Amino acid sequence: MYAFLKTQRTQQKGKRASKLKWEEISGVDEHYTPIRTYQVCNVMDHSQNNWLRTNWIPRNSAQKIYVELKFTLRDCNSIPLVLGTCKETFNLYYMESDDDHLAKFREHQFTKIDTIAADESFTQMDLGDRILKLNTEVREVGPVSKKGFYLAFQDVGACVALVSVRVYFKKCPFTVKNLAMFPDTVPMDSQSLVEVRGSCVNHSKEEEPPKMYCSTEGEWLVPIGKCLCNAGYEERGFACQACRPGFYKASAGNVKCAKCPPHSSTYEDASLNCRCEKNYFRSEKDPPSMACTRPPSAPRNVISNINETSVILDWSWPLDTGGRKDVTFNIICKKCGGSSKICEPCSDNVRFLPRQTGLTNTTVTVVDLLAHTNYTFEIDAVNGVSDLSTLSRQFAAVSITTNQAAPSPITVIRKDRTSRNSVSLSWQEPEHPNGIILDYEVKYYEKQEQETSYTILRAKSTNVTISGLKPDTTYVFQIRARTAAGYGTSSRKFEFETSPDSFSISSENSQVVMIAISAAVAIILLTVVVYVLIGRFCGYKKSKHGTDEKRLHFGNGHLKLPGLRTYVDPHTYEDPNQAVHEFAKELDASNISIDKVVGAGEFGEVCSGRLKLPSKKEISVAIKTLKAGYTEKQRRDFLGEASIMGQFDHPNIIRLEGVVTKSKPVMIVTEYMENGSLDSFLRKHDAQFTVIQLVGMLRGIASGMKYLSDMGYVHRDLAARNILINSNLVCKVSDFGLSRVLEDDPEAAYTTRGGKIPIRWTSPEAIAYRKFTSASDAWSYGIVLWEVMSYGERPYWEMSNQDVIKAVDEGYRLPPPMDCPAALYQLMLDCWQKDRNNRPKFEQIVSILDKLIRNPSSLKIITNAAARPSNLLLDQSNIDISAFRTAGDWLNGFRTGQCKGIFTGVEYSSCDTIAKISTDDMKKVGVTVVGPQKKIVSSIKTLETHTKNSPVPV
Repeated sequence: MYAFLKTQRTQQKGKRASKLKWEEISGVDEHYTPIRTYQVCNVMDHSQNNWLRTNWIPRNSAQKIYVELKFTLRDCNSIPLVLGTCKETFNLYYMESDDDHLAKFREHQFTKIDTIAADESFTQMDLGDRILKLNTEVREVGPVSKKGFYLAFQDVGACVALVSVRVYFKKCPFTVKNLAMFPDTVPMDSQSLVEVRGSCVNHSKEEEPPKMYCSTEGEWLVPIGKCLCNAGYEERGFACQACRPGFYKASAGNVKCAKCPPHSSTYEDASLNCRCEKNYFRSEKDPPSMACTRPPSAPRNVISNINETSVILDWSWPLDTGGRKDVTFNIICKKCGGSSKICEPCSDNVRFLPRQTGLTNTTVTVVDLLAHTNYTFEIDAVNGVSDLSTLSRQFAAVSITTNQAAPSPITVIRKDRTSRNSVSLSWQEPEHPNGIILDYEVKYYEKQEQETSYTILRAKSTNVTISGLKPDTTYVFQIRARTAAGYGTSSRKFEFETSPDSFSISSENSQVVMIAISAAVAIILLTVVVYVLIGRFCGYKKSKHGTDEKRLHFGNGHLKLPGLRTYVDPHTYEDPNQAVHEFAKELDASNISIDKVVGAGEFGEVCSGRLKLPSKKEISVAIKTLKAGYTEKQRRDFLGEASIMGQFDHPNIIRLEGVVTKSKPVMIVTEYMENGSLDSFLRKHDAQFTVIQLVGMLRGIASGMKYLSDMGYVHRDLAARNILINSNLVCKVSDFGLSRVLEDDPEAAYTTRGGKIPIRWTSPEAIAYRKFTSASDAWSYGIVLWEVMSYGERPYWEMSNQDVIKAVDEGYRLPPPMDCPAALYQLMLDCWQKDRNNRPKFEQIVSILDKLIRNPSSLKIITNAAARPSNLLLDQSNIDISAFRTAGDWLNGFRTGQCKGIFTGVEYSSCDTIAKISTDDMKKVGVTVVGPQKKIVSSIKTLETHTKNSPVPV
């Protein structure tokens, strides 16, 4: 703001006015540029009081005014005879006013701002040399509040020339920061910052409220918050501009518009996404940045392998996956008539392994088909956009005819009537007759004879009366059906007893008898309960010595006898919460502190922490938490593990400290095992333990399993991953969940009706018939033994589950781990007996391991490759070593032809050089995986033995 001065000659009343006042004079500066100045130079007279005033200056929005003066002032010493009257300063004044009404000047109305002195003054010599010594001074005025003001300059005897007067105020100018607009802002005072709220530019929105602070110097400070360009707009300069055609932006943010992904386009400004081309799609789960894709083409090269009433289907991947990685396969099964060529959907009895839809692998096994029947299987290839397409299905079809098959087993045999020398039996036709039943074979024998002598008769119908039996004798019966394909599997064994003397019970009378017996048993049990209650009431005030051991306890349908501890299935409780409260201790959540999350389980996070119970020492614990948003079923399943674990008390079983069910999150608290799962621990410490240490670990696991077996609990998922180990190398059996989550590896489990089975650890009968017993746990223990001795190696290495099932069923077994004691490998083979009755009990396993620990020398006998059984999986003892002439012959005979190029490349060209290959040599040529290394080492040892024993040609 500039104020041009107007001449105002005034003198103070009572003072003598000089003839020479402020005068407006035109001149030139040292550069000969024209200038106009106001000058006064009354230095000869005393008591000068010469005033110069501006016009009325409007304040506008200013709070504080700045006055910039440019002037020259003459040095009094350069003027002769004025030492008493010459001054080298002048005064600056102001007066506020709401309007321009000052008609007459009154000195007392003005307020002094400051006395102005020059930094440098000029002399007569400067005038001669045309040197303009210009001074600049700035003074601050305010705060001012009225609508305007006047400025005035008082001369008291100086020789001064005002070259310019600039009056201005400071403000923070309009600006755009972080896509927010901030208006012109005038500071309020000199002490504080003014907070200014910004407004977002067009086509943007606030992410965080934008604001800045205006300083007294007119500077913007401390930007906070920002705005984001809306979807379809990008930041360009200080504005949000629309995305151009061919570009899009799906969400708000200060990122650039992106080019449309493949197979999509847009022809409009400000597009949020790009439209897919014809026959291309984008699923709801696909991000806008993903290319549009299409359904896959049909699978190729379908191959069927029929085995009686089952078929294995294999196929190749589609040539075109549609540009997606989520391709899966669905199987449609159709049962087709003979000559009519009419097909209908297969019945629900047909099963698909691992499943019928959502297959990620290119193979499926279909079982429980009808014998000698035509089927057509359509294999659909689908991906994430298949449901969006209107095009016809892309599938490959194969038609098969199943073989003749024997009928399925008979499940139930009923006793209709007994007499002293006869039994009448009846049964239902097999669930899957697989053809016309020709007849039934009934096999029976006296129980005490143990099948050494038996009798067979045939029946045409589903009932038979067997006569000529001994009175009061127990007989064992088995029945099987026959079709044109032969006999089916025999039923399980049923035992029935003939009547003593002439006593005969019909099926109708048997019901009456059973009712009478049941009533009698109920009365006896009621008597026992009353007795117990009376005993507790009467003995309440008596000494408790010896009473707990003798008291009977009847609860939840289980009669617990003194000294006998039996596992109780939580599922037998009507209210699962009752089982939790009976077997698990309720903890106060305030006594638990969580340190960190160490993993994730099926139901939520797994944490490590501390438990401090009153009057007890603080201990480290593991804490399983139930994730938020759980269902009631998930809560029951989660706490079901605690109901099981709470029944166990053994040093080799993971100990339950308690549960938290009365607050959230729901928690299961167990003892903390520092070294985690056994398989990971062994892999981490490969070859760092002595054999005795490993046997000690195995003995602990066997001891825990003996305890579980004695209680009648079948683990079903015994594996090294479910064994935890503490800092003292004590192993403890864990994972008692009712619905287990196995490894992420899709090969980890074989799905059947009723759940998942960990194939590599499960016995054949458990896989085939879901027959889980302590004997099937013994099989799993043999696999754990192998895992421990191989330091956590994966059983059966990279073999598929189907290959494992087939190999085990054919009698093949895992080979001994490297440097495995012969006694331990023999124990493995005993655990892997196909007949479960021939497997050792856990009590025997503990005894065997105890003997080995007491006699360490027996562990020094290592399994000899030449002495191994011939049915070992991956065993090479049946290869004709004498047929080898080159490294290629050896590798091909060893079924590792893929390594041929590696070994021939390093010139292993003879059996002698092959026999000298070490583990380091294998690593150098690229064989780094432990499984193949051990496999090759085993073959090399056999080859080395052959080389030493072969005659040397002369």
